[in-house]
Amino acid sequence: HSPPEQPGDKPSETGEVQRKEVCRWPCRCPPVPACTPGVSLVKDGCGCCKVCAKQAGEPCNEADVCDPHKGLYCDYSEDEPRYETGICAYLVAVGCELNGVYYANGQTFQPNRLYKCLCVSGTIGCTPVFTPRLAGSPCAKVPGRKKPGQSICGLGQHKQLQSTNYRLMSAYRSLPLVLKKNCLIQATPWTPCSRTCGIGISSRVTNDNRKCEMKKEKRLCFIQPCLTNMLKKIKIPKGKTCQPTFQLPTAEKLVFSGCSTTQRYKLTFCGVCLDKRCCIPNKSKMITVQFECPNEGFFRWKMMWITSCVCQRICSAPGDIFSQLKLL
Repeated sequence: HSPPEQPGDKPSETGEVQRKEVCRWPCRCPPVPACTPGVSLVKDGCGCCKVCAKQAGEPCNEADVCDPHKGLYCDYSEDEPRYETGICAYLVAVGCELNGVYYANGQTFQPNRLYKCLCVSGTIGCTPVFTPRLAGSPCAKVPGRKKPGQSICGLGQHKQLQSTNYRLMSAYRSLPLVLKKNCLIQATPWTPCSRTCGIGISSRVTNDNRKCEMKKEKRLCFIQPCLTNMLKKIKIPKGKTCQPTFQLPTAEKLVFSGCSTTQRYKLTFCGVCLDKRCCIPNKSKMITVQFECPNEGFFRWKMMWITSCVCQRICSAPGDIFSQLKLL
């Protein structure tokens, strides 16, 4: 066995600087930690234990890895020549654009009071802003204990409440709440369709799956066909300014990414108005459509099937992911 290394180790006889070994086998792991919202739970660099990934500006090494889901890497440039301890830094990558505002890669921003967001390599990720809700909890206003209204919780209990409140925040609730196989189903609202005409994509975050894990779910959406002179092709009733819904004369196959559906569909589309109002889906259901690709087989997608639309004066850009947020 070689003697343990001490700070300030001298170079070996070959002139190479010896790095401190941070991994030990066999693996001995502590309990899996509960990471704060927005911090990834990953396997350490030794391939042993689940750990909370290091964030930008935090120290890192061979075992303490930087958050890979945020485009971070361990920069050892300041620890020459040992290259043993580094600092988590962002990879050089493109920034993000949201509602006409440009954000640099790695930049944290808050587009409104409800969400904090992070730009990573052209993609924006957001988490709800935590709002303490201690009223009615076991930590608040206990009669006869200390001063009236004074909390009796320790730091650990406060963190536990924060974690629970985050999982059950209204931003993730799909009312009415449904309990399915010991899983309290939660979901964000579907984002607006990515296209105003033609087939687009909308998404949401939900735990409606076998593992009851929060995952991103996508579906196809088809609000209107891309027709020229839409007003001339849709008959608006006499005395009205809007026609909320319409259908094409015949059922047609849908085309997506160069592939077409195996069946023909007669979809209901949202209509148009003579004034400045816009028509958006009001009620819908989910169906599964199958696409056939030339010489490449089949694939299936979930799709929103519009049953009714409503015309309103609040019109937002189709790519605005915050258009449907409301202050709770």
